Amino acid sequence: MKDYELRPTLRQMQYLVAIADTGKFGDAARALNVSQPSLSAQVAEMEASLGVQLVERSRRGAMLTVAGEELVRRARNILREVEDLKAVAKFGRAELSGRLRLGVLPTVGPYLLPSASRELHKRFPDLRLSVREERTVDLDEHLQAGEFDTIISSAIDHENVHHEPLFSERLYVCAPAEDPLSQGEGPVRLKELKGHSLLTLGQGHRLHAIIREVAAASGAVVSSEYEGTSLDAIRLMAEMGAGVAILPSLYALSEARRDRGLNARMIDHPLARREISLIWRDTSPLAAGLLALAAPLRSAADKILRHE
Repeated sequence: MKDYELRPTLRQMQYLVAIADTGKFGDAARALNVSQPSLSAQVAEMEASLGVQLVERSRRGAMLTVAGEELVRRARNILREVEDLKAVAKFGRAELSGRLRLGVLPTVGPYLLPSASRELHKRFPDLRLSVREERTVDLDEHLQAGEFDTIISSAIDHENVHHEPLFSERLYVCAPAEDPLSQGEGPVRLKELKGHSLLTLGQGHRLHAIIREVAAASGAVVSSEYEGTSLDAIRLMAEMGAGVAILPSLYALSEARRDRGLNARMIDHPLARREISLIWRDTSPLAAGLLALAAPLRSAADKILRHE
């Protein structure tokens, strides 16, 4: 058999990685927008050419064999390098153009990107952003896999990356109307949170980890009865008396300008803040362009936060 016949194609590696991620042939096919028979045939062909079983098939789904796990680990690296190669061809200059895949925290994107869109279009008229919101842990996985060109997240949660700081956020409390926290004015001291039940997003978000630290330091507790899927949901639950919402400043200040009835008060403590950056892989060929992209994002955040 000739050597080239033993080499899996990029498409076959992509199919196998999708099976690893979803655990099912059908789900993998849907994720890649191909038919399940086509995907199954390609994986079977790869197994035949390599002479080893990669996937254990059963009624419950698909499980990788030991050989399959090792191949997937290497395939992820290869596919990431291919994405970087495509980026070199697409962005041969420092000036950004074409489609750029941006991952962003759901607690940042809806409040930052609309404010930045006009300046981004002015600075990069040929750039088209493809934006997807994800949890911190998912942003990291998909950045490293080459599915994102860059992400907006907290740099502390990502390894083997370069980053450009965008802004620093303080955390605010939003409490039920009858709660003393809602009736007061000015910053909230950490000790004032003692005994309160704090509402936050689910695990996998940096905000969740920060609020747990704030709760431990203040004598508050993180609610075990409700974990929100969005900041709007957390705020609504707080207004209904389910606890005290902890909201990042970009959201709190944006909403306070729209809703004059919102009394959001800043927590005056170093623990109650997070640092947000534009982040890319340390092997990315887009570094020069991404440094330029950071400037209008930073400016948009500053306009929202300057009245903090």
